[in-house]
Amino acid sequence: MQTTMTRTLGRSGLIVSALGLGTWGIGGEWTYNGLHDGWGEVDDAESTRAVYKALEMGVNFFDTADVYGCGRSERVLGQALTGHRHEVVIATKFANRFDEETKTAGGRDVTPVYIKRAVDASLIRLQTDYIDLYQLHGLESEESADEIVATLEDLVSVGKIRFYGLSDDNIEHAQTFAQGQHCTAIQHHLNIFGGNDEILSLCEEQNLASICRTPLAMGLLTGKYQSPEQLATNDVRLHAPWWDYFKEGKMQEWLQKIEQVRAILTTDGRTLAQGSLAWILARSSRSIPIPGFKSAVQVEDNAGTLLLGPLSEPQMREISQLLS
Repeated sequence: MQTTMTRTLGRSGLIVSALGLGTWGIGGEWTYNGLHDGWGEVDDAESTRAVYKALEMGVNFFDTADVYGCGRSERVLGQALTGHRHEVVIATKFANRFDEETKTAGGRDVTPVYIKRAVDASLIRLQTDYIDLYQLHGLESEESADEIVATLEDLVSVGKIRFYGLSDDNIEHAQTFAQGQHCTAIQHHLNIFGGNDEILSLCEEQNLASICRTPLAMGLLTGKYQSPEQLATNDVRLHAPWWDYFKEGKMQEWLQKIEQVRAILTTDGRTLAQGSLAWILARSSRSIPIPGFKSAVQVEDNAGTLLLGPLSEPQMREISQLLS
């Protein structure tokens, strides 16, 4: 594993590569409440090669969720990391019910009994006896954050998890979780088009890691896509209501914004994706982008960001002015 740019994972003190990898994409096909929630077909062998490439390039932080592929993402990641467990930091998530056999998911459960059952199942799939970062996969208004945090503290005390966090863009939810003794990270939306500045500020104030999802705007910032028709019909990006990067009528607006800043993002030999990730690295010393992947080639591009480092302050100011 080569020497690489690192960050501290919040209060945990764990040292991780400044860029991690998200594994939603390698979960393959699955549905949530009857709708496609995967990124199309995947090849587990290629996913494994991609994880090996990440390790080779110095990436040691991997983010997954039990529901990604209804268990498949965790299983593939766990198998790929065999023999490397003590070299890496693994983050996963819980709260969604799913069936591994039918690859269908739907509904939530955050009761203490369910959480304890979910962590045991994740430990088996990941082939490990502890999880470094266990994250609540969103918090619904009717759910008790205090009860969930208490359950997570119990899991810390018995050694099944080392630290915990929250994946959510609600600042009040994040503030509640931040009060937990072993809370070390908040995962939230952030890319050059926008993000949750309130949560980023909270992370800086409370010594928490800012784990940044959607760092490449679900792939739009790779420069690969010019039309929604390029996506497979079973690709979640065509159906999910959480973003409009690939929606008819909106996609062209986003593409125009990319052209406004492309020259800056691609300075010093960076690809568009590397420049977009370098923007996040420059945004805060707490920020850790977790771009997704489905191939070793994509991992090589993403991880290459670490070799070139963050954008400069003048570049950040210019991008801000152009996109404001």
